[in-house]
Amino acid sequence: MNGSNRLGKESLSISQQAEHSQHHDTDHEHTDHTHGTGDLAHAHIHSEESLRRIVNRLSRIEGHVRGIKTMVQQSSPCPDVLLQIAAVRGALDRVARIVLDEHLTDCIARAAEEGNIDVEIKQLKAALDRFLP
Repeated sequence: MNGSNRLGKESLSISQQAEHSQHHDTDHEHTDHTHGTGDLAHAHIHSEESLRRIVNRLSRIEGHVRGIKTMVQQSSPCPDVLLQIAAVRGALDRVARIVLDEHLTDCIARAAEEGNIDVEIKQLKAALDRFLP
């Protein structure tokens, strides 16, 4: 089996994972983060299920990128390589969408309840400025 066929199947499974169901409880806490603004943010609390889903998606993307590297090393046709790069880009965008959705749904809502919404909005805007082209 050549790398192109294998990657096509991986691409399909990543594409099919676009649908996201929100199950977010508060059983896992990360350490505090600064988001490039110098202000200390709230503790990010995310469910183990949520973290597992995101890490699993990133692991699939990581494998997909390794597959693209193999395609390049094997001199696969450029259009095939570009197609797989586009699939990875789309998969990363979907992961970013999940992270943003959870941040808006949970972290921003929690900051509003705690009365520090201005800091959280400032940090989100700074992150979006770096993320968006």
